Amino acid sequence: MNIEQFKKKAKKIPDAPGVYYFLGRNKKLLYIGKATSLRDRVRSYFAKDLMDTRGPLLVEMLDKATSIDFRPVDSVLEALLLEASLIRTHKPYYNTDLKDDKSWNNVVITKEDYPRVLVIRGKELAGQNLGLARKAPTKGRDEREPNSLLQDFSSPAYQYVFGPFPHGMQLQQALKLLRKIFPYRTKCIPNQGKRCFDAQIGLCPGVCSGEMGKAEYRRIVRHIVLLFQGKKPVLVKSLERQMRRAAKDEKFEEAARLRQQLFALTHIQDVSLIKDEYRRHGSAAQASRIEAYDIAHLAGQGHVGVMTVVEGGLPNKLEYRKFNIKSAKGGDDPGSLREVLSRRLGHDEWPMPKLIVVDGSTAQINAANAVLKQYGIQIPVVGVVKDEKHRPRSIAGDRNAIADRERDILLANAEAHRFAITFNRKKVRKGLLG
Repeated sequence: MNIEQFKKKAKKIPDAPGVYYFLGRNKKLLYIGKATSLRDRVRSYFAKDLMDTRGPLLVEMLDKATSIDFRPVDSVLEALLLEASLIRTHKPYYNTDLKDDKSWNNVVITKEDYPRVLVIRGKELAGQNLGLARKAPTKGRDEREPNSLLQDFSSPAYQYVFGPFPHGMQLQQALKLLRKIFPYRTKCIPNQGKRCFDAQIGLCPGVCSGEMGKAEYRRIVRHIVLLFQGKKPVLVKSLERQMRRAAKDEKFEEAARLRQQLFALTHIQDVSLIKDEYRRHGSAAQASRIEAYDIAHLAGQGHVGVMTVVEGGLPNKLEYRKFNIKSAKGGDDPGSLREVLSRRLGHDEWPMPKLIVVDGSTAQINAANAVLKQYGIQIPVVGVVKDEKHRPRSIAGDRNAIADRERDILLANAEAHRFAITFNRKKVRKGLLG
């Protein structure tokens, strides 16, 4: 890769939301990403600590890349949806090889008279044994662009599946934004005669109470599909036509509703997504981010794991995470740690740490290193060794990683132990209360 050539290209990239592509020989698509600022994100790939922050696979990708392309959009929301669609269509090696997408979320639209919009894990979809059939390619289109961003499934349960979405928290925020523009059904029973709670707060269009009929509701679903397909211009024109038709027919309430949807669609307020994007890539404190992990159970009951975070020498409690252990048995701390760390690395929306701290010595350090190796990520791991009274006795691991960090390592470990014990007690208490 010619670094100077890439940097020259990066200067021409706009400071706007969008999706970017790294291309190899013969325009082969190697990697797809999204960004709040395309310019800033592409520049970040030339940072000196790329190996530490993103891992060896992306460094290898950059060595093979010969050019960059990009596609700006109007909002972070659109970038999020477009990235997922392009990854599903093209399956670039350096996207799909990083993680098992069975742990990622997908958005499905059910095959019902009043379709629901739901979030389903990839492993649940795999269990359905869905038959995937892509639409036929359209002639004359650039092969780097998707022939169709829509995937058709033969399952009677789902008529559309979009994703996978590796950024779980961002997907939640995106769906909240989307549902404010185009209210949809998730749980309520159509025509049950009374409004569900979502309808009362404006998130369901009222199919439960009979306020909205089947044909009108299907138009809303079609709007959602177009947005997930990355066809916003088509959607805007459709809404404009419907608004003019409603006004001509003197259906002024409907015309006003469509006008509000048009305005919301063209002025998407995705501040929450932008904040999360900068949280992931722009915080100075993350340069010293330490993640600590601990496992807790009481005689095999309330088996849990936790992650705590210390940034800039201080606990960042907004970043703490809890994990209910699903497969490892109580007493198998290394196995439990492997499960927790594997699930943590399935969250691409969480920033990568500079150092991982485990509670224990050789067995726990080896378990963590095995998971990191599986994911192709190089992050130093150290272990806090305790005495018989569970007081810190020493710190095991890479001495260079430990140097000048003893205080932060012990703080992160103490927070993890406290957080794990508290979580375990709450779970055991809840189990005793039924």
